[in-house]
Amino acid sequence: MLEPGNNDELPPIPGKRYFTIGEVSELCAVKPHVLRYWEQEFPQLKPVKRRGNRRYYQRQDVLIIRQIRSLLYDEGFTIGGARQRLMGDHAKSDLSQSQQIIKQLRVELEQVLKILRR
Repeated sequence: MLEPGNNDELPPIPGKRYFTIGEVSELCAVKPHVLRYWEQEFPQLKPVKRRGNRRYYQRQDVLIIRQIRSLLYDEGFTIGGARQRLMGDHAKSDLSQSQQIIKQLRVELEQVLKILRR
């Protein structure tokens, strides 16, 4: 599923609650129009829409997008295959996403520790 090694080249996810489509585009190395298309294809991906139909993604959404990106670009799945994999691996997905969150928190804590040691 979402192997830690698959996303090493992607930047760490900042500790924010909401992200704009532009920020998510940079965090996941996917263009905004692709993100909008994936919203139609993957029911798990539902960003909050606010004033003016602006999309605001949460950390969970960013993790799902990284997972989709990995399935499509790294593992060679089709859209339909990736959709089935995400739906079929819901329990594994939760575990994998938890591991990804823990990894991200660890990176952030190490950065804070470096700052405090200065």
